[in-house]
Amino acid sequence: MQLLPLEAGGRRLTSPIIMAGPCSAETPDRLFDTASALSQVGVGILRAGIWKPRTSPGCFEGVGEPALVWMRQAKELTGMLTAVEVATPRHVEAALSAGTDILWIGARTSGNPFAVQEIADEMVRLGATDVPVFVKNPLNPDLGLWIGALQRLENSGIRRLAAIHRGFSIYGESIYRNEPLWRIPLELRRRLPDLPIICDPSHIGGKRQLIEPIAQKAMDIGFDGLIIESHCEPDNAWSDAAQQITPDTLSEILGRLRYRDTPVAPDGIEELRKQIDSIDAELLDVLARRMEVSRQIGEYKRAHSMPVVQPGRYSDIVASRVKDAERLGMNPEFMRSLLSAIHEESVRQQLENGE
Repeated sequence: MQLLPLEAGGRRLTSPIIMAGPCSAETPDRLFDTASALSQVGVGILRAGIWKPRTSPGCFEGVGEPALVWMRQAKELTGMLTAVEVATPRHVEAALSAGTDILWIGARTSGNPFAVQEIADEMVRLGATDVPVFVKNPLNPDLGLWIGALQRLENSGIRRLAAIHRGFSIYGESIYRNEPLWRIPLELRRRLPDLPIICDPSHIGGKRQLIEPIAQKAMDIGFDGLIIESHCEPDNAWSDAAQQITPDTLSEILGRLRYRDTPVAPDGIEELRKQIDSIDAELLDVLARRMEVSRQIGEYKRAHSMPVVQPGRYSDIVASRVKDAERLGMNPEFMRSLLSAIHEESVRQQLENGE
């Protein structure tokens, strides 16, 4: 992607980018109190929900356009930049008319190519392609959808782009509101190395006590910033109260975070990297030998009219290898994913070798 540096309101946004503010702009006083406190602890970008896409009708869905006036007033009061979520062309027009500096596209919208294109078209119509747009990952763990949304914006001439990692909806129990699935934003970084990535620990965790560890992991990985929900009275917030923190708590968390900002690897790491390269070469050799045995097994199965896939055998392998992996200090989910990929390739080798 051919991106431009992130600039908003005439200012260059440098890492780490910190955006904070209430889930929703609820009342003028609450917004001004929160903005003032955030400004005093050094936050430069005020975020707030204006239109809230709620799952169930009848829930608080945001104040709407009147809150854009409050955001402009908060900006005048504190000097902070402002950022709001947009989901329709009308939102774009209203937000930009109110002087909003940064737009973001939410998870429910980023997975809809028609909606993303309409937002891009409206920004072109308004001559606002220089306004930064941050794109949250779609609800589903689909990297292609996330990249596609970013590409639609870039193809429309919007080149000040960033991604927001806010976690993914999955089926089943989890300590997280939205599973982080870190491998997906890491793959996004591999494919689009110049794209800034910001972490949203509020929506990933869903609980204020999870914000700090998630934020620290994002910094350890090398993300470019954080967007955190902060409210002057979080327990009384009208939406997502459990994941909001006070500006003072935010200041404490930011003060404790360790930032990995050394741009060039020290000389001492090169020897360790050489060891990794050597081990990877050994792994490839082992995998190649394993696939050769798989092809021989395929020939045997074909000669004896046996089906290629043997579910019982695979289940035994997974149970045994996962147990060994845990004993060696490896994540069992990592081992299951690795075994699944190896099994898929093994089946392919057996099938293709028989054609």
